Amino acid sequence: MPISAEHAGRTYPPAPAYRVSRAKIAEFARALQDDNHAYFSDHPIAPPTFAAVIAAQAWAAIFGDEELGLALHRTVHADQTFDFHRPLREGDDVVARLTIERVRNRGNLDMVTILVALTVDGEAVCDARSTLMHTREEAPHD
Repeated sequence: MPISAEHAGRTYPPAPAYRVSRAKIAEFARALQDDNHAYFSDHPIAPPTFAAVIAAQAWAAIFGDEELGLALHRTVHADQTFDFHRPLREGDDVVARLTIERVRNRGNLDMVTILVALTVDGEAVCDARSTLMHTREEAPHD
């Protein structure tokens, strides 16, 4: 059965913890060409969009769920929002847990809203919400 509204509410086990390091923060900030001192200080914080790196690792759960029939190569990341409770910091071991919030099917198109909750030591640090647009394979023609 391909993904449908019935799958809303499905939550997956957490992805392995991601250690936020000074090197990864600096590498990400340089890739953005953002020289904000906060990213290179003695106690650096990560740029806000760094959360997408960690959240995307949790996506493996839905693309690995054979029941859903999702394929990354037929998916477009259409929207992304972040709700921060605090910045990500060097030394954080971030755990990402994905929940399917909403599914809308229109013809051959699946619109899937997912929430990836990022926590450190059980404390909520960021909710990363994405909308994915997925096209299903056409049925073979006889």
